[in-house]
Formats: sequence, C-alpha cells, structure tokens
Amino acid sequence: MNMQTNYLGMELKNPLVPSASPLSRELDSAKRLEDAGAAAIVMFSLFEEEIRMEDEILDDYFHQQETSGEADGYRELPDNMCTAIDDYLMQIIRLKSALEIPVVASLNADTLSAWVEHAPELQESGADALELNIYHIPVSIGESGTDVESLYLDTLRAVKEKVSIPVVMKLSPQFSSVPNMVHRLEQAGADGVALFNRFYQPSIDLDTLDVTPQIQLSTSTESLLNMRWIAYLRDQVNMTLAATSGVHQAEDAIRLLLAGADVVHMCSALLKNGPEHLGEVLTGIKRWMEEKEYDSVEQLKGLSLIH
Repeated sequence: MNMQTNYLGMELKNPLVPSASPLSRELDSAKRLEDAGAAAIVMFSLFEEEIRMEDEILDDYFHQQETSGEADGYRELPDNMCTAIDDYLMQIIRLKSALEIPVVASLNADTLSAWVEHAPELQESGADALELNIYHIPVSIGESGTDVESLYLDTLRAVKEKVSIPVVMKLSPQFSSVPNMVHRLEQAGADGVALFNRFYQPSIDLDTLDVTPQIQLSTSTESLLNMRWIAYLRDQVNMTLAATSGVHQAEDAIRLLLAGADVVHMCSALLKNGPEHLGEVLTGIKRWMEEKEYDSVEQLKGLSLIH
C-alpha cells in the first residue's frame, strides 16, 4: 500500500503531520512522534511578542549601563543569556540532526519587519519549510476586511522575497470568501494553506473580574469545518491543502483525505494521548484502506468533494 503524499513539494511517507505544539520543544517527544509514524513535524511557534519583550529588557539594560551603571537598581546581564530566537534556531538545528523527517518552522508575528527579519534566519538554520501564522484579530471598527486581506498578502510577498523554502499560510475561517483568499494567496506565491487556525477565547473570572485565557483542546466535530472548505477548494487551486484542528481518530483523518486534504495535522489528540497515538491513527487509516481496497492515499484524495 502506497501511503505517500505531496506536502509543499516534499514527498512524505504518509499524510500525518503533527502541527505546532510543545511536543517539538523536546527531542525525546519529537523522536517519539517520528517513531510513531509522523511524516514531518511542524515546530512550536516562535512568537514575535517573546522577541519584542526580550528586546525591551536588553534596551533597558543598556540604558542603565549608559546612564547609571552604579545605581542600586542595576541588573547584571547573565553571561549565558540566550534569547527566544537563539533558542528557536538551535532547536531547528537539533531537530534536523536527530530526525530524518522534514522539519517545518512556525513563525507567529504581526509586524512586517519581524517576518522579513526572522524568516531568513529560520531557513538558514535548516528548516525545510515555513508556516506563517498571522494571529491577527481585527478589533478596530476602522479596519476593513480588505485591510486584513492585505496584511496576509503583503506579509506573504515580503517573506517569499527573502526565502527559497516552501511557505504555507495558516488561515482563520473568518474571511468573507475563503476560496477567493486562498486563490489570491496562491497567486502571491503561497505553496500551501493550513485550514484552520483556532483562536484562543478569553473568559472572565467572576470572582476577580479578571480576563483569563482559555485554552481548549479541539474535538472531532471541529474537523467538519476544515473538511467542508477543503472539499470546495480541491478542484479550484493547485497548492498543498493541509487540514488542521479536530483530528483525533482515524475516521477524522480519512474524511479529510476524502475531501481532498494532502496532509492531516494533529495536535490536541497527541497532547491528550501522547505521541504514540499518531501511530494508532495511522494504523486505522491503513486498515480502512485495506477494507475498502484502496491502493494509495492519492487514489482516495478528493473522492468525496462537496458541491
């Protein structure tokens, strides 16, 4: 049985790719994912907020050095200080040395300068591809849908000018026309899209009245949204379609492949059940294909398009 699929121009041994999660922070868990059958791995995201906060700390430190080096509030900069970007680049190198599968870096930023500055560094450290995660929530009444779309397109074009590795855009479902947006991203040079991002939803603590972050793991039901849009897109674009969010069992992955997904990302199920759960899902896919007498993943992709 041929389980191979094409992902961003790379031939993968199967369509299961762990998405960005803490599991890629440690070599042990990353290796367990590979041993379970992962065909590639998307690293945890590098957040611009982390880099910006460290830059502010360094600016504050050097300001103290220049103006009041002997002041009581002087803070010594550790000799072994390693920044978030340094840690991330070193983790790419470690993963590339330890794994035989492709490693996809994930960059989460909201300013054009951050994308342009750090994307080439990720490529130079050995990343096989780059996932752009524009975690942007338009909350201003003055920001139009056109403004949001321009942010994505301008970011993509700027990054594509700086790197030669494949670039995949991770999208929110909250566009007025998902097919049109995906088509425009393809025209602007995107090698693929990952559908869909999940925004964290804040809550309010009724005792303290503080706003508290809520991180909820996905459920299988959420994969139906991805399935629907991937099926609409399959015959309209010529780029990688990656399904992300809601894949917990083999049945979830199979439905997404039948809708036309090239790869299926997994995250919540792996955090909940451990890296080895990916192997169980992969075994379930193979068993179903044998029962239905499919010889390859390519044979079943897009068989159940929605019209």
